[in-house]
Amino acid sequence: MLSKIYSFGLNGLNGYPVTLEADIQNGLPSCNIVGLADTAVKEAKERVRAALKNSGYKYPLASIVINLAPADTKKEGTVYDLAMALAVLISSAQITAASSKEYIVLGELSLNGDVRYVSGLLPMLISAKQQGYKKAVIPLANRDEAKYIDEVEIYAVSSLAETVDFLSGAKTLEKIETEKWSGNSSYNTDNGDIKYIKGQYAAKRAMEIAVAGGHNILLIGPPGAGKTMLARAVPSIMPDLTFEEALEVAKIHSVAGTLDGGFVFSRPFRSPHHTATMVALTGGGTKTHPGEISLAHNGVLFLDELPEYTRQTLEALRQPLEDGVITVSRAQGSVTYPANFMLIASMNPCPCGNYGSETRPCTCSASQIHKYLSKLSGPLLDRIDIHIEVGSVTYGELSGNGESESSVTVRERVNKAREIQESRYIGSKTHCNSHMTSGELKKYCKLDSKSSDLIEMSFERLNLSARAYSRIIKVARTIADLDGSEVIRPQDIAEAIQYRSLDRKYRV
Repeated sequence: MLSKIYSFGLNGLNGYPVTLEADIQNGLPSCNIVGLADTAVKEAKERVRAALKNSGYKYPLASIVINLAPADTKKEGTVYDLAMALAVLISSAQITAASSKEYIVLGELSLNGDVRYVSGLLPMLISAKQQGYKKAVIPLANRDEAKYIDEVEIYAVSSLAETVDFLSGAKTLEKIETEKWSGNSSYNTDNGDIKYIKGQYAAKRAMEIAVAGGHNILLIGPPGAGKTMLARAVPSIMPDLTFEEALEVAKIHSVAGTLDGGFVFSRPFRSPHHTATMVALTGGGTKTHPGEISLAHNGVLFLDELPEYTRQTLEALRQPLEDGVITVSRAQGSVTYPANFMLIASMNPCPCGNYGSETRPCTCSASQIHKYLSKLSGPLLDRIDIHIEVGSVTYGELSGNGESESSVTVRERVNKAREIQESRYIGSKTHCNSHMTSGELKKYCKLDSKSSDLIEMSFERLNLSARAYSRIIKVARTIADLDGSEVIRPQDIAEAIQYRSLDRKYRV
């Protein structure tokens, strides 16, 4: 007897329907799974066998063939376990579940018949909704991921027996109620409020500009100056996360299996160690999982001690910094993940950290400094909009009782600047100044004669590239937005230029 159950597979962040066909015929007892299945899918026959027996059903002593269609698409993971078990039960006439064809069935089975959590369920459900599917059965452990998906009836089950009772009509389950996403209205000060950072007024100003326009920023300074504290305080001044942005982030973390709490309510902050490999950063592996740059999508990627990363790893950042996506190509195919993140990097000016210091002597030789700084290529530095020097903090600044502006105050200015940018780019894919296209740059960043003369002089003296030129104008546009100015003023250009000159200071 032939039976069919519908499920879903995943390619990157895009789901596709999978039809499971089970056929049982007389013959030697065996179970063959066909349809380009990976090892985890083929091992499902043992999980299904044990789950059926331990749930009170019989495992057919016959020749079983399970086909996963489309047969020419690679099937990965354990998401098909529950659907396979149902297909075997229907095909062996142990249950009658005519309504099963109305549902897509997703879930991993344990040996005792419990239904376990599966990774990547959220993008599967979203793709199922987009393709017209109206009902789904998912693991109980995944129910929080489904709370914000409307127009689909989703039912959460805890075991194979409960699933059978539900599909056969013997038991009624309440569908998961849809909730309205409200985000995290509170300020994320888990890593500290910016008001507790002593001194560093220029660096905090640069950080505010970077966050307001979505610009990448490089902090250069000696050890202990507060570079890491500045970076970790950034989430407390970042603009509010929208539902569309949260959904994109949640899909990525669902695939990676790192979706804590079932959904996303604040912008991600990723800080990989400098020993992280290129694959860990960009994504890939045998199953082309998303890497750190994708997990930081719509949030922050913080790279502390930037020159300590390998040259190959750093150069891999160039394409996603420019395009906002990363394409991972492997023998089994290629997958494209979003990678639209704000890069915050920090570094010492030399191996000992004191090169250029007015208070401490540098013990590094010229060759050591050159080797240290040569890990950062010109094309990579061109993609970092702001370079700011973070000097040592004086004792008077550390011991003072006064507090600077709080994250609440700074974030209000950031939100206002972002609102200006959202209204400016309405109807386009651009959301902040750092992502302006060439056409938008020409349209929204017109310069007067004084501003043009100033940037021309700097272009020649600093030997800037064409990319650095456009970065200066984008940063100036953000500075003007923070001040509520409709036009870019000469002082905006002057301030933006000083954020491009520091990389020349440390060239050997």
